[in-house]
Amino acid sequence: DCHQYTNRSCEECLKNVTCLWCASSGRCVEYPVRRVLPPADLCELRSARWGVCWVNFEALIIAMSVVGGTILIMVGVCCCCCCCKKKSKKQVSEGPDKDDERAAREREKRRVRQEERRAEMKSRHDEIRRKYGTV
Repeated sequence: DCHQYTNRSCEECLKNVTCLWCASSGRCVEYPVRRVLPPADLCELRSARWGVCWVNFEALIIAMSVVGGTILIMVGVCCCCCCCKKKSKKQVSEGPDKDDERAAREREKRRVRQEERRAEMKSRHDEIRRKYGTV
């Protein structure tokens, strides 16, 4: 029973893990297990102590949120780095061959177009020569 530790010390109250110490009133009460946070009518968050006496509930929640957020951000950054690393390795291993093939195809297309233009220009010039009789 936690009520027997009321008006004693925080350390004595918190020896029992089911107890919550309210520093403002000096009461030791049962932790409301059905609720995550103790209700304000039981004890304010900044006065509530649970587990250890030197950290109030408010600071504990903020610290856990910061640590949890930091871990999530680190996991996200690591996932992004791994994905980028795999992508760059894949491009390096496949990249030069595919780039070379693509460049060769483009050169061939340009060469074919240039030859077609040359043949077209030659036929036009030949027509003009025939027209004016300079062939």
